[in-house]
Amino acid sequence: MASGAGDWSAEQIDDYETLISTTDVELLKRAWRNEKASPEILPFEEALVKRAKEQIQLMEETVDDFAESGHDPLIASLYQMDLDRAQFLLRSYLRVRLQKIEKFMFHIWKMDTYRNRLSIEEEKFTERCIRDIGKHLEETVLSKLPDNYQSVLKQSIISEEDDMVPEPQLDTFIVAKCERATRPLYLDGSRQSASFDSRNDHFQMVPGDLCILRYRPFQEELMSGNISLV
Repeated sequence: MASGAGDWSAEQIDDYETLISTTDVELLKRAWRNEKASPEILPFEEALVKRAKEQIQLMEETVDDFAESGHDPLIASLYQMDLDRAQFLLRSYLRVRLQKIEKFMFHIWKMDTYRNRLSIEEEKFTERCIRDIGKHLEETVLSKLPDNYQSVLKQSIISEEDDMVPEPQLDTFIVAKCERATRPLYLDGSRQSASFDSRNDHFQMVPGDLCILRYRPFQEELMSGNISLV
């Protein structure tokens, strides 16, 4: 580095503190919690992950500068804690997405909606997993079964659907916190209509609400950022 961290001006330190402000850390934490609690894979947070990687690189350089310059060990340890936290959140976010891909790879691959939510690297990983799993099952099990039962996706050749493919359970219950007021919804997932006021099963969350509810009716509210999962 051209100069040690001990030589930084107050303005440079302020710029650094702005970069490692809790804003993106909190966004990354929310993305991780949403991904972990959601039964389906969510859209990849490409811009957020890119910023997180840049901030982690900056923090690593700063920690190295502090160590080389003999700066106050306490301050260096605080920066190291920030670095460890950011790395943990990023790794956890990416790991839980890979776990979902491994569990639902065949379903994700056949649904454009889900495939479009993957990063380029995740898409390559999914394709490779499907190829390797298919090859492994073919060599170890399927080739030894009767012809009618040699499909990776179906129980038998007469099955009309891919009944061997695990799918996300979208009607599972989740704990949601309201970040912004949601649109009125019926609990069966339908939208507001002219007869909305005549029904007593509608639901609307306001900021600060914490509710246990089925995931499916509030899918769009999660995608739009109106709610977050706990």
